[in-house]
Amino acid sequence: MDFVSILSIFVLSCFVGYYVVWSVTPALHTPLMSVTNAISSVIIVGALIAAASAASPAAKWLGLLGVVLASVNIFGGFAVTARMLAMYKKKERPVPQGDKTHA
Repeated sequence: MDFVSILSIFVLSCFVGYYVVWSVTPALHTPLMSVTNAISSVIIVGALIAAASAASPAAKWLGLLGVVLASVNIFGGFAVTARMLAMYKKKERPVPQGDKTHA
């Protein structure tokens, strides 16, 4: 596959990803983040296999870069998911002093 075809696929996937993420309702962002974390874990396994079987040092460094970037994506995804789940927790209201109905 030539470079122009690969670049076209990359640019189209960027547009599709952008519009898919921004058209998802806020209630579905957390499951979407979980799915992207799972995909990133598959990318880590693929990068490790590619780096282990590569003969050239440049391919090994690219494999390492793939592992690092996917790891950043996974940890960032967990942080964002935890923050979004905290937004759905009910906040406890303080009981007013002198209110005998809650005692």
